[in-house]
Amino acid sequence: MFDNLSDKLDKALHILKGHGQITEINVAETLKEVRRALVDADVNYKIAKDFTARVKEKALGQDVLKSLKPGQLMVKLVKDELTELMGGDVAGVDLSGTPSVILMSGLQGSGKTTFSGKLANFLVTKKTKKPLLVACDVYRPAAIDQLHIVGEQINVEVFSDRGNNDPVAIAKAGVAHAKANGFNVVIIDTAGRLAVDEAMMTEIANIHKAVTPNETLFVVDSMTGQDAVNTAKAFNDVLNFDGVILTKLDGDTRGGAAISIKSVVNKPIKFIGTGEKMEAIDVFYPSRMADRILGMGDVVSLVERAQEQFDEEEARKLQKKIAKNQFGFDDFLKQIQQIKKMGNMKDLVGMIPGAGKMMKNMDIDDDAFKHIEAIIHSMTPAERAKPQIINSSRKKRIGKGSGTSIQQVNQLLKQFDQMSKMMKMMQGGGGKKMMQMMGKMR
Repeated sequence: MFDNLSDKLDKALHILKGHGQITEINVAETLKEVRRALVDADVNYKIAKDFTARVKEKALGQDVLKSLKPGQLMVKLVKDELTELMGGDVAGVDLSGTPSVILMSGLQGSGKTTFSGKLANFLVTKKTKKPLLVACDVYRPAAIDQLHIVGEQINVEVFSDRGNNDPVAIAKAGVAHAKANGFNVVIIDTAGRLAVDEAMMTEIANIHKAVTPNETLFVVDSMTGQDAVNTAKAFNDVLNFDGVILTKLDGDTRGGAAISIKSVVNKPIKFIGTGEKMEAIDVFYPSRMADRILGMGDVVSLVERAQEQFDEEEARKLQKKIAKNQFGFDDFLKQIQQIKKMGNMKDLVGMIPGAGKMMKNMDIDDDAFKHIEAIIHSMTPAERAKPQIINSSRKKRIGKGSGTSIQQVNQLLKQFDQMSKMMKMMQGGGGKKMMQMMGKMR
């Protein structure tokens, strides 16, 4: 996500490195490359031109930050403008209705049905809501079946009426069903088309009029670039929607849609889809995304994801085991499972400041822990509990059973031993010693 843009912006901002002060000449040179990077990322040329003009005006008018290096100042200005371009503040979703009705709109293939499920799962797990999914796509083959499968995955009820070809009537019946059965949110999945057409717009406008939604969200495939922005404008002219959802941001997207859609339709991006799993949904924070685009990472989001997987009771048990030198491979396996629940590995690495840039040419996939898990699963319960009993013959058996080499088994055992010692040191007053050691190593 945004890899090419991040790389080009980084190179552009390096032009100022070594200059003692910001001048019109080196600012113009830098911003020319910034504008080119934005256009290459499929940002509309006029938007890119206006963006660099605002940055230039601020850069040349700076007096209070003369103590900073020019490169640092320019990065801050570009970051601030990127944040504003993408919406400025985070936008929430209106859940005030009884029930609150959310109408999903978008073209076919944008990921609307899948994201309806992701949003329902988000409302259950993060907002403690009881959502109902309503299937109003009566045209696409198996669309209703797809929504029912998604509903089963996340344990959310789906309302459908297979014998009815009137999406307006289905939507109204779905809302009535929600009111009668205690659902506090209704998510209506509407039909998409391969392109914007009059029949489609009339139909969704009629649904909108019939159910008067609290939120109308436009779902767009971010990989379609500037076309996504144009489609958003067409939908907004008819629906006057409340917000945008960008899907497939984990793919090979140039990022132009995310950067420029707000300035075209003047509606905020509310959520982004970052993977195939039902948990792969994030609230869109313009400031955090600007940080990631500029290679600064997103530590806040990383910590939030970690906290979501944090279990206080399990943490207390783990602390006791570490204190008694009883931390074993079964405990290590649990930690791996928690990390995997946080999201895909490439996305997580991108949240660590500087790491995304360092590892941009490395292939990081969700199977990163596969061989580690295989090795641990090939151990006996006794070996997992007391790794120190693993001798040469046991290593040979474990390697054979896991399809790995003895060297890989040795490497894991060594890493596990180092980690165990570090965790033990962090117990009690050891944390202070650890910080002192780290200070000496600098």
